[in-house]
Amino acid sequence: MSVAAAILGCSGPRLTREEAAFFHAVKPWGFILFARNIESPDQVRGLVLSLRDTVGRADAPILIDQEGGRVQRLNPPHWGRYPPGRAYGDLVGNDPLLRREITRLGARLVAHDLALLGINVDCVPVLDVPDPAGHEIIGDRAYGHAPDQVALLGRAAAEGLIAGGVLPVIKHIAGHGRARSDSHQELPVVDARWDELEARDLAPFKVCSDMPMAMTAHVIYSAVDRKRPATTSKKVIKRVVREAIGFDGLLMSDDLSMKALQGSFTDRAEASLAAGCDVVLHCNGDMNEMKAVLAGTGALKGRAERRADAALGRIAKAPEPFDAAEGRARFDAAFEGRFAA
Repeated sequence: MSVAAAILGCSGPRLTREEAAFFHAVKPWGFILFARNIESPDQVRGLVLSLRDTVGRADAPILIDQEGGRVQRLNPPHWGRYPPGRAYGDLVGNDPLLRREITRLGARLVAHDLALLGINVDCVPVLDVPDPAGHEIIGDRAYGHAPDQVALLGRAAAEGLIAGGVLPVIKHIAGHGRARSDSHQELPVVDARWDELEARDLAPFKVCSDMPMAMTAHVIYSAVDRKRPATTSKKVIKRVVREAIGFDGLLMSDDLSMKALQGSFTDRAEASLAAGCDVVLHCNGDMNEMKAVLAGTGALKGRAERRADAALGRIAKAPEPFDAAEGRARFDAAFEGRFAA
């Protein structure tokens, strides 16, 4: 079966006839859910089944951004609240082992929530190391300001997700922390020297280079490529992502509808894949945009297909044994109830 090298969104809590027919025809590799797609557990489970039915694959990846804090698509009253990454980094003074334990526990709880819905990919952890002069779009989403702490807690979060049968996506490779603008709105340019990037920005990604999936940053790193953001830069993807960081998992673009990118949606998809992304991501569910994206997206094949298969192969046959009620009680106690539902 031919599968398109794309991950797509849908417009609402239920598929329209047009969406179902389109997805059936183009067969994207996966799908992504947002708050507009969420009403209740039963509704989400039904939507997940409908999406997989359109492509005829029971293991089709269903993604979501369930970071906690500002970026949480599943919310009370049906799902628990989770803190932003920074809250884990601020726990209990200087006890890194406890911070690591609670970060893993938080991710394991999220994985439990997602697995009950059939969602098998979470776009976590954020491995960006924020710079004091950087834009607030990362801000408290980061686990801390030091590369070592971001690496330690980011890896803990990834391991917690994997233990619960959910794949992590490390982002935003090769680092959004120095960006002085929001790539949702415009194209950031980072002028740091290569040695500065390697020592700070790349460090957490190296620690997590064995993870199954990564998402690119729509950011120009002028030390490597003065013209193109990482998503569409052969230089950045080859020299930085694949070689310097050593990441050989599935590389997906960040959302093609973000204003950091230029050109038509067909051009954006073609440029991302030509640069070395394995799959492209389009999130907003706009049918005309999705059709344009797919016009620039070929079949998932070759090395990209092998990476996609290897990523899905990292999903455990059965999740690690886990008492969700006990885990949630321990989690709430660590934060003194500040994030209880």
